[in-house]
Amino acid sequence: MIIAIDGTLASGKGVIGKKLAEHYGISHLDTGSLYRAVGLEAINQEISFNDVARLAMIATSVNLKKYKDNDLRTSEVGNAASKVAAIPNVRAALLEFQRNFANQPTGAVLDGRDIGTVVCPNADIKLWIQADMDVRAARRWREFEALGRTVTLSATLADLKERDARDRSRGIAPMIRARDSYLIDTSKLTIEEAVQTAREYIDKTLDTTYF
Repeated sequence: MIIAIDGTLASGKGVIGKKLAEHYGISHLDTGSLYRAVGLEAINQEISFNDVARLAMIATSVNLKKYKDNDLRTSEVGNAASKVAAIPNVRAALLEFQRNFANQPTGAVLDGRDIGTVVCPNADIKLWIQADMDVRAARRWREFEALGRTVTLSATLADLKERDARDRSRGIAPMIRARDSYLIDTSKLTIEEAVQTAREYIDKTLDTTYF
């Protein structure tokens, strides 16, 4: 079973994906972390975002176990990830990794921006997770505050708008909702309610013997 989860930043898709994977006993991959890792390496090694060859080389050997989650969650790394994600060579280098992860015999949950449209277009389940911009900005701002990072809510909102615009307008694998995906708007939902909504849809859609 492959569950593809796409949606906007700070809409809750990562947490939903993780909890669904735990519930159904399958593996989970936050594909955004792959691009964040490449972006972090670009920053650490002072590689220009125009140096396509070096960035693609990093992508071919990325290892998420090498990085602490907090290091991948900064605003700077997020912006870097959005930039490298628009590079065709980087996306091509990471595509095989994602598809191999998805096609493991025990099944998998993948969340990102183009899972249901590009990475796993034939996924058994496709979810699109979204939330109002102001709600997302507040969530993101609270995450930064919890990590001890000083950032204003207005700056966080501006960053989200920039990220959304870049992800939607890139020439390769733009962030768009798959036509056959199930929409879950988390603006007024707790994470538990969002996960329950997703589980109800999954259980209704797939034969219970699948699990």
